[in-house]
Amino acid sequence: MSSYQAQEFLFQRIKELLPPHISLVDAVAEVLHISSDSAYRRIRGETPVVLDEVKELCLHYKISLDQLLDVRSGSVLFQNVRINVHNYSYETYLADLLKQVDYVNSFIQKEIIYRTKDIPIFHNFYFRPLIAFRYFFWMKSIIQKPEFANREFELNCISPEIEELSKALVREYTKVPSVEIWNTECINSVITQIEFYKDSGHFSSSADIKTVYESLEQTFLHLKNQAEYGCKFMPDENPDTKKNNFKFFYNRVVLGDNTIMAVTGRVKTAFLNYDVLNYMMTRDESFCEPCYQDLQNLMKKSTLISQTSEKQRNIFFGIMLAKIEDRKRNL
Repeated sequence: MSSYQAQEFLFQRIKELLPPHISLVDAVAEVLHISSDSAYRRIRGETPVVLDEVKELCLHYKISLDQLLDVRSGSVLFQNVRINVHNYSYETYLADLLKQVDYVNSFIQKEIIYRTKDIPIFHNFYFRPLIAFRYFFWMKSIIQKPEFANREFELNCISPEIEELSKALVREYTKVPSVEIWNTECINSVITQIEFYKDSGHFSSSADIKTVYESLEQTFLHLKNQAEYGCKFMPDENPDTKKNNFKFFYNRVVLGDNTIMAVTGRVKTAFLNYDVLNYMMTRDESFCEPCYQDLQNLMKKSTLISQTSEKQRNIFFGIMLAKIEDRKRNL
């Protein structure tokens, strides 16, 4: 690839990444701290971009330099997002996720494809007791924040800010057309977490255990309603006022991983979840395109149970709800 072609490709790629209402010239000028006229000259190829400018643009828009220079290294550039106890809080994590979903929503053509082995993170945030339990478990057992070491779970453990951010995140997610690929194992991890805390004496009362299970049950009843209507909506919203934007697949063959693919216009972004909450993301075409095709193939091997296949939908959610009911009986 010639230097002119690489420069042309860079700005074309940036243009694809920008929401429709943002000007390429304004965006480039802002990142490079140059005038609009200078940005125009670089975009038209009249002024070559220097290496420092390429670096700034690639870092800001998360573009692989190898891809830009057509280097066949076999390597993929990922951005890592990891919560820690020092300088990246759970509140910041939620706020950044909200920005990611809001960014996807800013495009006219958009879609999120979610292959899950657990409950997708957005669906944990409809009801306060489940929001509280997931937060407490993540902080105590995954992040291992020191102030949670000797605490027992209580329903009032979350701040108003965390509750509002959690509900804002799922509310924004309901607006994005999405595909989710589930199997009946997806509920097992949260049940295991609740049972572990019950057996370890981490609940302050048995009533709280029942409340968390009831909240999980409400979540799956609400998911069933969304699948039936083929649209996403909050528990207090009327589904008849919503557009169809939800495809729910029941996969009985493959127990996959937590992979999220965001498609915005012509650009695909892959999010790979690891260590429960943390994730890596990339827009590298050599990675994203095969990943996208794998998801399409998995859909073909799965059963669509949103708005159709009522029998299969009842079987799927019946299995999920029976697992919760069984645990409630044993309290």
